[in-house]
Amino acid sequence: MHWALGRRWKLQNLLLLAASAVFYGWWDARFLSLIGASIVVDYFVAIRLSEAATKARQRAWLAVSLAFNLGMLVWFKYAGFLVDQWVSSWAAVGVTMDLMTWKIILPVGISFYTFQTLSYSVDVYRKQIPPCRDFVAFATYVSFFPQLVAGPIERATRLLPQMLKERKLNAISVRVGWRLICWGAFKKVVIADSAAMYANAAFGNDAVAGPVMVLGVVAFALQIYGDFSGYSDIAIGTARLFGIRLRSNFRFPYFSRDLGEFWRRWHVSLNTWFRDYLYIPLGGSRMGRERSLLNVVVVFLVSGLWHGADWKFVTWGGIHAACFVPLFLLGRNRQPERAWHWSQLPSALWTFTMVCLAWVFFRANNFDHACDVLSRMASGWTSSGDHPSWSSTMKFWEQAPKGMPFGWVLREQLVFHLALAGFLVAEWVQFRKGVRWMWRGVWRGTWLEALMLLLALVFGTRHAAQEFIYFAF
Repeated sequence: MHWALGRRWKLQNLLLLAASAVFYGWWDARFLSLIGASIVVDYFVAIRLSEAATKARQRAWLAVSLAFNLGMLVWFKYAGFLVDQWVSSWAAVGVTMDLMTWKIILPVGISFYTFQTLSYSVDVYRKQIPPCRDFVAFATYVSFFPQLVAGPIERATRLLPQMLKERKLNAISVRVGWRLICWGAFKKVVIADSAAMYANAAFGNDAVAGPVMVLGVVAFALQIYGDFSGYSDIAIGTARLFGIRLRSNFRFPYFSRDLGEFWRRWHVSLNTWFRDYLYIPLGGSRMGRERSLLNVVVVFLVSGLWHGADWKFVTWGGIHAACFVPLFLLGRNRQPERAWHWSQLPSALWTFTMVCLAWVFFRANNFDHACDVLSRMASGWTSSGDHPSWSSTMKFWEQAPKGMPFGWVLREQLVFHLALAGFLVAEWVQFRKGVRWMWRGVWRGTWLEALMLLLALVFGTRHAAQEFIYFAF
């Protein structure tokens, strides 16, 4: 239907806007008014901002956008958390406060589209882009359904111009788009959802410790990467089918050799957003070493808080800040891309280990649960004590997907482990030789696409689907 409209890109935008409204309204139609209000406010604010005669008036209009968007985000995402902290702080000094418990539903994707529309107002203020006077095009930019609820977070300077011109579809776009969709579905259904069964079993059982708890944490590392990068691939691939290019959001982060490189490869759109709209406005690295160091820590803590209103996310950000600060002090945080060599394997393993330890706080139910998981990871490596040994815990691991026949579990595990091995090899090949190398050749690409789609269909019918993790943010 989209391409049946031919070269009439304004009608195509209208169709995409309607599809996005249906897509978002399917989750909860009540929240269409929120994203609609965000669109209307920033559309008119940007125009008035550009027409303001003085810098003071421009700042005033920018403040309107900041207050509205951040206010909406704080209310829906952090109000309950802030009230709880207020009550707890008074309770610490012996004052009891009986306040109503706040149950505010978190709108899906609010953290993503709020940042996207907010960056537009800032870019207009900085004169990096003129205000968009085509309301439908702007609304489509904010609500474009493939990346609406979990990114990538696109800049107006990159995505909005694509909404204001004719878009063309060619064989390459179709092939690349379909390939990304297949690859993303494979990562989500086969890798992430399968790993989730093991991660959930480990994190959900207080008797699990030692090697199995460690394997459970590694399983979650695989789950969140397959889940989030899989969604990003599906979103990017779907956009390509509409003639729209979205930025790459992941660049093989688990092969990173230090935390600085990890953050240049993980959730790229969010990290560059924080760099351009928080770190640099705070002064970046221009105001002395101590101030720069403070700015770095603030960015990591805010990044953690962006993921959720809970101290466990703040701790997650704090762990990454603690690992990043030494690199910053040594001037190794912005090193150019280096060729990967096997002598760097210890650095890569150390980086992956620290990332996994931080994931414990991300995955745990709360801060206390995370501390308990870390404690259990360090215990239970022998047969002595209250925790089972390696041999007995492996029996638990084999039967982790509860309610499944043991024979089926073993067969499922074999297929999953083979698929996981193939996935890791494919990631390594793309990392070392480039994405195009693995997919080059019509027959090779076609067979890989068919295999990934087949495995996704088989695994998708064998176990319950898991919701995308980042839909909660």
